[in-house]
Amino acid sequence: MENEKKVGVYICHCGLNIAGTVDVAELAKYAATLPNVVISRDYRYMCSDPGQDLIKNDIKELGLNRVVVASCSPRMHELTFRKACQSAGLNPYLYEQANIREHCSWVHADKKQGTKKAKDLVRAAVQRVCYHEPLEVKEIPVNPNTLVVGGGIAGIEAALKLANGGHKVYLVEKEPSIGGHMIQLDTTFPTLDCSECIMTPKMSEVGHHPNIELLAYSEVEEVSGSVGNFKVKVKKKARYVDEGKCIGCGICEQKCPWKVPSEFEMGLGKRVAIYIPFAQAIPNVATIDKDHCVYIQSGGKKCGACIKFCEAGAIDFDQTDQIIELEVGAIILATGYDLLDPSQIP
Repeated sequence: MENEKKVGVYICHCGLNIAGTVDVAELAKYAATLPNVVISRDYRYMCSDPGQDLIKNDIKELGLNRVVVASCSPRMHELTFRKACQSAGLNPYLYEQANIREHCSWVHADKKQGTKKAKDLVRAAVQRVCYHEPLEVKEIPVNPNTLVVGGGIAGIEAALKLANGGHKVYLVEKEPSIGGHMIQLDTTFPTLDCSECIMTPKMSEVGHHPNIELLAYSEVEEVSGSVGNFKVKVKKKARYVDEGKCIGCGICEQKCPWKVPSEFEMGLGKRVAIYIPFAQAIPNVATIDKDHCVYIQSGGKKCGACIKFCEAGAIDFDQTDQIIELEVGAIILATGYDLLDPSQIP
């Protein structure tokens, strides 16, 4: 029958690495009793040329369409055995490897227990290989652009290294400015250098780098596709300030009367409803906090001080969130951390 599974199982002694803790002869006999197994052998070194020849000959003579080798880690010899299968005319992905060395013999001293576990691993491998489908290796074009999510020190370093290597980088940061937690620190361990002295030159370089497109005050909404060809939807949140017009003069902050706890100062200080998070912010553009802006909350009936005093005419309450679609080949997550709030512990 065309769909009949014919599995060959090959148990490697690996000298005494496996045979010293696993009864390989008993294991081979056990494997022969498993469903769909038509041949089961044990050999001193399956990775050797004679060992590989056993597999090749059985594929040709017995018509094997699945192969299981119980030996060392797939990291060592999975490719070796796949090539052996392929040279005998079998699709290399109709192969499965049971690791009975690192996962079994090397972590057990009792031969009875080691053999029992090896049987479980071989049985699982035989069951699994029956569900394998033949695969083909194909070459597809890869998008060289990269998305970096998170504008802290890790995301900034990743973006700069890629950009300096000639790659296009999209750097997405959910806060109004990049900088992350490091920009909030006074000094950094272990040299106790000024954190701003380290961060601000890097932040400025990101803001002016020709290969970096900075999407601050933005969040990733959706990712589709696969490695090499991702499609990403990024929501650029409305600042209600025109980034092309705002010059970061700070007059709007001076005139805004509505104060709330400052996130940058961990709630220890105050900021106003229209604000630039800190003096060295990148981009150096004001943001209106819609949840605390009286003009927005009142539907335009109250306040409006920022409109009145912004000489650049940058205030734009008609702004809405925008969805930006990107195509990238790789995504780096550098989303940082949050301090634990011990009051939330039960």
